Amino acid sequence: MRFADEAGALDFRDFSGLLGEKENRTGIAWTSLLIPILNRNRKDPMAIETTTHKLSNKEVEETLRSVIQSLIDGQEGFQNIGEHLKDETLRRYFAVESLKRAQFRGEIEEILHQEGVHDVKEKGTVGGTVHRTWGDIKAHLGGGDHTLLETAEAGEDTAKKAYQEALEKELPLPIKQLLNGQYAHIQSSHDYVKAARDSRK
Repeated sequence: MRFADEAGALDFRDFSGLLGEKENRTGIAWTSLLIPILNRNRKDPMAIETTTHKLSNKEVEETLRSVIQSLIDGQEGFQNIGEHLKDETLRRYFAVESLKRAQFRGEIEEILHQEGVHDVKEKGTVGGTVHRTWGDIKAHLGGGDHTLLETAEAGEDTAKKAYQEALEKELPLPIKQLLNGQYAHIQSSHDYVKAARDSRK
């Protein structure tokens, strides 16, 4: 696989290479490549339109890393909070959502792995920042279900922002479709957690 930046330097992954030597560059082969993943996320969310410049391959990689980091935080956050919730229904819900974040993370990492990126956890996110809203969990573990749900909602707000920022960029269409499907679930989860929190005021 050849890697090329906008100036032609060979220093990062060429995501367009997945189209194959004899394929055109319209994105058709991308769709074929990701059909197994896209079929697991068939919900039709509201797509975020974009008029921004087309991303370089390195920018695509960095954008996906940022979303992955938010999913890692969410996976750990749902697990940790779920273990301290008193409501059994919520405990089960949070356990399922933790696994769902792991699934989403795996789907995105699969794309990176296909491009030879295997050190996904070793590099920083876009701009060198890391989303750590879930990092306040320990300070709230003794506050009861309402306080824990507030922390989870804040964590989901951060996840939504990560997806929104990614979807505002001109990503390859199959990647955007994948992220849109995941984003629809993130939105639904956020609304569920918010409703659960409000019901315990």
